[in-house]
This record gives sequence, C-alpha cells and structure tokens, in this order.
Amino acid sequence: MYKSKEFIGIDVSKDTFDVWSPSFGHTCLDNTRKGFRKLKKQLKENSWCVMEATGSYHQLLARYLYDSQIIVSVVNPMVIKRFIQMKLQHNKTDKSDAKMIALYAREQPLKVWEPDPQYIEQCKILNTNIALFFKQSTALKNKLHSLISKGVKGFVLQSLKRQIKHLQKEITVLESHVETLIKDHESEMLTNISSISGIGKKTAMMLISNTYAFKSFDNYKQVTAFFGLSPIERTSGSSIRGRSRISKKGNPMVRNHLFLCSFTACEYNPQCRALYQRIVDKGKSKKLALIAVSNKLLKQAFAIAKSGVPYDPNYRSRLTIQ
Repeated sequence: MYKSKEFIGIDVSKDTFDVWSPSFGHTCLDNTRKGFRKLKKQLKENSWCVMEATGSYHQLLARYLYDSQIIVSVVNPMVIKRFIQMKLQHNKTDKSDAKMIALYAREQPLKVWEPDPQYIEQCKILNTNIALFFKQSTALKNKLHSLISKGVKGFVLQSLKRQIKHLQKEITVLESHVETLIKDHESEMLTNISSISGIGKKTAMMLISNTYAFKSFDNYKQVTAFFGLSPIERTSGSSIRGRSRISKKGNPMVRNHLFLCSFTACEYNPQCRALYQRIVDKGKSKKLALIAVSNKLLKQAFAIAKSGVPYDPNYRSRLTIQ
C-alpha cells in the first residue's frame, strides 16, 4: 500500500501552509477554504497527506481533506523534530519542514487520521475554557489573599471577589454542559468509571472526553504515557544514575485531578490502598506512592471502560477464592 502512494508533506502555520510533493514540488497556500480547494486540485488519487499536529491550525485542513476522502495522517511534532535532527538537517524553513515531513512519511509507518466525534470536540473546547477560567480564578484568589495579608480594604477587594464569583459561576455552567454531552453519548461508561473508589464524576468526565472514551488506545500503558504518568528511567553506564520521574507530558489538569483522587483511593480503594502501603513499606516517599496510585486509578478506568463492567472492589479476592 505504501509503495503505491505519493506522500505529500504539509507544514501548517496560522495563516498559510507549505506543501511539498514529489510531483509538483513546493507551493505555499492560504490556510483558508480557498487554499484547501487549490491543494485538492493538485492532488492525485494516490496522494497521502501528512502534517504535524500544530495546536488548532491544522484541524480545518485535516478535516477538509478527510471529508474529501483523501488519506490524511497527523504526526506528533516532536517525532518530526527528532527525525529532522537524525537526518542532520540544519535548515529551518517552512519549505524544508514540509519536505522533511514527506520524507518521514516515506520511511516510517503511519496511522491514518480520523476526526473525533463532534461531542468529543465540543467537550475538549469546554474543558479548555474550564482550565483557563480555573487558572484565572486561582490567580485572583492568590492576589486577594496577598492584599488581605497587607491589610488592604475597600473597593479593590470587592472587585476581586466579584470576578472570582463570576468565574466560578462560568466554570459550573461549562461543567454542566460537559456532563450533558457525556451523559448523552457515554452515560454507561460515565457511571462505570465513577463507580471506582476514588474517582469522582468530574475526573471521570475528563478521562472520557480526553481519550475519546478510551477508543484511541489499545492498552493502559498508552493511556498512562498520554497523560504523562509513565515513569522515565535515566541511567547510562556506571556514571549516570538519575532518579526515575514521570514524563509529565499530556494534560496537566487531568494529571492533577488523578493525584487528588489518589488520596481518597488510598483509603477506600482496596487495590490502591495495598499498592500505596507496599511502596511506603519499602521506604519510598509518600508522594511516589501517590503517583503510583494515580497510575493504578488510570489503569482501572481503562479496564472498566473496555470491559463495560462496573468496578468491583473485591475482584481480586473473588478470583482467589474461585
């Protein structure tokens, strides 16, 4: 299949996108519907378009090509960056990047891109705004606390309190919209994941909306890596013995929610409690144990999402008895 395809490298920016093809070379087009149509006219039946995931700038073009039944792949920009470094490519232009993306496509296996369902896209947009408002609310709370500690009184404090109250109200409204969308499409999964001791409804909704209901992953290791909870070991020879740390890639808000959930899970979730105690008994730090519990919760959520069965706190003990 790969040999019969002509790979088209596309480097997307805010206003334009650069295209490199073995047949028609380099061209630069506007990142608009008009530019999309011009690109489509230049493509052949065997064209396979490959681009980097560049925030939101690539999404309209990728969706247009997908709707036009043209094969599309969207690659992690870090993968392309490492590939360019491996090829000892020193030039850094939009044209050279597009050409290197096409070269990467010829040499490496690709995954065909498909857009998320509309409700998942809406949930992601809502969650992005929730995270923004939460960050702004936290900053305002810190400012309010600082002014109060200095003895400031009067209008400024009232203004800050009104802004905080308004942001909290907007967060509640957005969260209710997310809940409605999830219940309309993944009601059973929401109920099942929320049944895990330690995971609340908000965390369950975040997991479902950020993983396309776990349909984007084949195993739990991919999920933990996606959210930055997979450990990274730093050792080399006899001289380098770095401490193992989690990668912290992916959505930090989901990671923070799972970490907060780990406190409750250590008390009420039998598997997590046993894991936490086992790590602490080995002399490891409590924080490390809580991170391991966060990982365990994510593993449980993945298993329940895939099986469609609610959480059973006595699952392991029941298997032992049988």
